[in-house]
This record gives sequence, structure tokens and C-alpha cells, in this order.
Amino acid sequence: MNVKYFNYLLKYLLLFIFSVLISNTSNGETDSAELKRVYKFDIKEMIAPPVWRTTKLAIETAIEENADIILIHMNTYGGTLDDADSIRTKILNSSIPVYVFIDKNAASAGALISVACDSIYMAPGSSIGAATVVNQKGEQMPDKYQSYMRSMMRSTAEAKGRDVNIAQAMVDPKVYVPGISDSGQVLTFTVSEAIEYNFCEGKANNIEEVLMLAKIESYEIAEHQISATDKIIGWLIHPAVSGILIMIILGGIYFELQTPGIGFPIAAAALAALLYFAPLYIEGLANNWEILIFIVGLVLIAVEIFAIPGFGIAGVLGIMLMITGLTLSMVDSIGPGVFDYDFSKLVKAFFIVIIASFISIVGSIMLSKQLFTSTTFGNLALSKTQDADEGYTSATEDYTAMINKTGISRTILRPAGKIEIEGDLYDAVALTSYIDKDEKVIVVDYHNAQLVVKKV
Repeated sequence: MNVKYFNYLLKYLLLFIFSVLISNTSNGETDSAELKRVYKFDIKEMIAPPVWRTTKLAIETAIEENADIILIHMNTYGGTLDDADSIRTKILNSSIPVYVFIDKNAASAGALISVACDSIYMAPGSSIGAATVVNQKGEQMPDKYQSYMRSMMRSTAEAKGRDVNIAQAMVDPKVYVPGISDSGQVLTFTVSEAIEYNFCEGKANNIEEVLMLAKIESYEIAEHQISATDKIIGWLIHPAVSGILIMIILGGIYFELQTPGIGFPIAAAALAALLYFAPLYIEGLANNWEILIFIVGLVLIAVEIFAIPGFGIAGVLGIMLMITGLTLSMVDSIGPGVFDYDFSKLVKAFFIVIIASFISIVGSIMLSKQLFTSTTFGNLALSKTQDADEGYTSATEDYTAMINKTGISRTILRPAGKIEIEGDLYDAVALTSYIDKDEKVIVVDYHNAQLVVKKV
């Protein structure tokens, strides 16, 4: 009997040990399975193209790395409406849940982005709201802008199951929500108010508390790293920088046309064109055909200047194509069609190009006239004229002997070119702005190693 009981006892002891081992193994597998990968990035500056670029890259990277949650650490007073709209749309279309931790401020465009997230958490002393559209001076924009912002806030809140009237009241002071907002005041929530009215899931002091409130116990955090290249690209695609590059492109072309040969102006224009189109192409904004349009326009202008007398269809078409290429390259397509663009962004890009072009051309004309006559740059040129009657001369007798002789223009003089006199070719400049090829000309003067001529 003792042996029998001993065998039973040993049997149950072994079963107990085996069940414990199985349980531990099972728990280990469960813990590993429940490990959540959190992909975190920051929005802690004004909403602008660089922030939109960072958001896009972060969400795409999170998807590639199979992250379970995307977490935005936010502290912003707002920014541009079109970039905020792009960020909002990217978040709404994300296949991964997006949480936001508001660490003090989510104003204006920041509020729109926050409402688009699946869950909102706020640090003590934070606020969300004040989404009225204002200009650079802080003045409220006309109602058509407020209406557009209201519709975005309303549709975003509806998509996330939040009160649409409260969302509208964050934009428009005329929207009155009984017991929550006062008429004539734009709505801004504190943390407790946001929690009470379902615009915040909880109050947290840090990221760890956010994840605890979200009931995520086992996790690993991967932070989005912005490389130096990303920072440079983000800076180059900023509208202000794009405008400056357009000015350099057009200004360089203008200055190069005023002087024969290829020099610094055209090199500056080529470099500016590279810095303008390359980041936009890398970002997927500029397509091959849009860059090709710009190049074709440039070629047509060159043909008009150097091959076709006067300024006609080729020149006008060239200018139109250049402006079209520069404009379309700044705007991302929103559909499969060739001309599927956001109209508001297209208009904004067009005005950037037109204003930059106007400033560039006017500035180039003024600069070319005053560069060497101003006090600042006057020392770049000789302050005294070395007149021939005072004994100064650089002309040979062969050149001075050409004065009053007639010849034939062998190239277009616009105003510089080549003429032929008695079988020899000479550099010449037109006394007027333009002389066609094969025109009869007469030499009237000689300056700076060039004959000065006019049509006979």
C-alpha cells in the first residue's frame, strides 16, 4: 500500500511540475505576442512643409516597420492651413492607430491635426482649440476661409466620433454650444474640459503615462530620426525658399542674355534650377513631364532670342511653359489623372511663381543699371574715364581705321555679335538694341574691344 500511494504521489507531483512548465512557456509566448511596437515622432514647431514632410515619412516608415501604434508628441501654436490639411488626411488614412500627446499646446492647425488622431492625451496645463484662420499679422481671415476650416474640423470630428458643434466652435466665435462656449468667443479646452467633452482620453505627464492610460503594458518605442538630408530637403521645399530660387533662375538668365558667352549668371541659374527641382522630384511633387515643360519653355525662349528676329509666338509660349513647369512642380497630384491637383494649392503655387518672377525681372533691370554706379559697388569700376584725347588708348590703328566703314552683320546683334568688313570678322555691338543678320551696317565708334555699329 505504501508503494501504491507513493506512485500516486509521484505521478501527481510530476503532472504538477509539467503543468507549471507549460504555463510558464505559454505566458512567455503571450508576453512576446503582446509586445507593442510604438513609432513616435515630434510636431514641436510651426506647421509648414517640413512638418508635413516629416509626418509623411514617419507614417510611411511606421507602416514599413509593422508598428502597432503611431504616437505624435505635439507642442505647436499652428501654422499653414494647407499643410495641416495634408497631415490631417494622412492621419485619417493611416492603417495604424495614431495617438497624440499634447505637451502644452495644440492650437489652430495643431487642433485640427489632434482631432484627426484616434486618441488624444494631454499634459497638465495643456490646451486645445483656437482654430480660427488668421493671416501673418494675426488678423482673422474672411469667412470663406473660416467656412473651409469649419468644414474640415466638422468632418474630422465626425470621423472620430467627437462632437461636431464643439469642433466648429473652436473655429468660429459665432458658433454657440449651450453650456460649453460663449457666443463671440472662440472655444479652447483645458485638459479637464477636453476630457469631459470627449476631446481627450486622459491626462498624462509623459509618454510612459500615455501608454499606461492606453492600457499598453508591454511595448518598445522607436523614434523617428530626421537625417541631415531630410532637413535640407524640408528647408528647400519651403515656399519662401522656392520663391528665392525662382528669382535666381530668372535673374541669372536675364543677366546672361545681357552679356555674350557663358559665365557666372547662367551657372547660378543652373544651380538654382537644380536646387529647385531636385527636392521636389525626390518628394514626388515634381513629375518628369513637369520638369520637361520647364526645359522646353527655356529652349523656346533661347530659340526666340538667338534664331528668330523680334519677339513672337515662340517667346510667349516659352514663358508660359516655364511658369507652368515651375508652378505644377510645387503641387502634389491628388488623383490618377494628369491634371488632378488641389486647386487652392495650385493657385498658391502660381502666385508664388508670378510674384518671384516679377521681383526677379524688375530687380535684375534695376541692379544691372545701378550695380556699378552705387556708392557701395562704385569701387568695382574705374571712377575716372580714360579718354583718348588725354593720351589713353587701347585701340589699335586697325580698329580705329574701321570707323565710318560699312560692313555686313554676320550674326544677329542683340546687341552684341559679329560683323564682316572687307572679308574680316570683328566683334561688334549695335548702337540700337537689335540688328538682324545680313544687314548692312556702318561703324560709328569703338569701345572696349568692340566696334559700335548702326544700320545703314
